[in-house]
Amino acid sequence: MGKLRKRAGLLWMLGKRRLFNIWLNAIVASEFVPEHARWMLLRASGLRVERCLIDSGGYIGSRRIQIGRGSSINRGVFLDGSDRVIIGRNVSFGMNVLVITGSHEEGGPEHRGGGPLSTAPVRIEDGAWIGAASVILPGVTVGRGAIVASASLVMKDVAPNTVVMGNPARVVRRIDDE
Repeated sequence: MGKLRKRAGLLWMLGKRRLFNIWLNAIVASEFVPEHARWMLLRASGLRVERCLIDSGGYIGSRRIQIGRGSSINRGVFLDGSDRVIIGRNVSFGMNVLVITGSHEEGGPEHRGGGPLSTAPVRIEDGAWIGAASVILPGVTVGRGAIVASASLVMKDVAPNTVVMGNPARVVRRIDDE
């Protein structure tokens, strides 16, 4: 009886997780929900989301996502959620940005990508701008007011008020505000 109860509990947990995923990524992320109202549904679902614009067609991986006031999340943005994703205030995301918080350790020769999961949080600080089709890898912090040019692969922290671009992303200039 104990094994059966344990399996039923596991199935229930997986079912709840699947339903939550469908709710977030099929219903809330759909074209039917206005972008200016999407943040309210995410907040009602347990995410720490302040008033912002979130376009349709994105993916939110878990309740570990936090989005600050005035941010703008464009179409097709993928927020992994294996670990925390903290998006500050007034952050702008271009289309199809990937924010990845999880990866797998290297496995044996029979399955290299099959090692244990490793995760690290990602932080995008206030006022940053992430260009379309950029990829932010686990453990990265994009500093306040920084710009990540389109199609960049960000593997290391980006200092505040700098512009990075490329694969891998490299600093191309500092932004000196008067």
